[in-house]
Amino acid sequence: MLPRLRTLFHHLNVANMSNAAANTNVACCTIPAVHSDYTPKGTYKSLGGFQKVYVTGPEKSDNAIIAVFDIFGYFPQTQQGADIIASSLKTTVYMPNFFEPKEPFPTSKHPPKSDQDKADLQAFFGPDGAAYPPANINKLVQFAQLLKSNGSKSVGAYGYCWGAKICILAGGSEDTPLNALGMVHPAMLSSDDATKLRVPMAMYITKDEPIDEFNKINDIISNKPFASKNDSANYKNMFHGFAAARADLANEENKREFEDVYTKLVNFFKNTLY
Repeated sequence: MLPRLRTLFHHLNVANMSNAAANTNVACCTIPAVHSDYTPKGTYKSLGGFQKVYVTGPEKSDNAIIAVFDIFGYFPQTQQGADIIASSLKTTVYMPNFFEPKEPFPTSKHPPKSDQDKADLQAFFGPDGAAYPPANINKLVQFAQLLKSNGSKSVGAYGYCWGAKICILAGGSEDTPLNALGMVHPAMLSSDDATKLRVPMAMYITKDEPIDEFNKINDIISNKPFASKNDSANYKNMFHGFAAARADLANEENKREFEDVYTKLVNFFKNTLY
């Protein structure tokens, strides 16, 4: 998936979109148990221009966190992650349907098996596609602004794969409303994005992401004013998608690392939003 996304983002000149954009925290709380057969605990609401937003956690909280899913949209594994963060931090987590009124990319077409599948994936990221980055960066920024106007003192965001790219670019935009962001098995890692980053960041990669860019980004953000609040980890035994739609929580190793990465995210946001 990562090579295809790199090609597509390069084709769309998104890799050069740096106009919008480590230390390890000690675990300080215990996250809820992870289940392989999971029923999401949240509800869907219309909010901030989105007809569908998955909302989990308390009805009101001092701070808020926005989750940006991967190209496959809503999945129980991704929603379980949001539920874990909301429950652990007693914070409302919002997962907007960034792709509406269009649809997420079908899992049946990934990886692409035909020329048509490849064309469909490319179109998905194009100017008229559901995942077009500039449009979705604006959606994230505007939604964060709305949450702050509604009373949230601090707003964090985290994303997976494509969603991680959206988060770091939003976190590097001028006057970003975000106070912290997290990237989990991010697509299109680029040190250029880190140079304009304005807020603390957590970055968790796997064996499928480029280690050279990971190291470059860590070097860059280690010199930022917020360096002490950053966090990062390399899950060398995991694959791209292990914490989102592709997570196999019936597999003990995947389940263990799933728990670990969400513990890290919880502690990161606890240290940056509170």
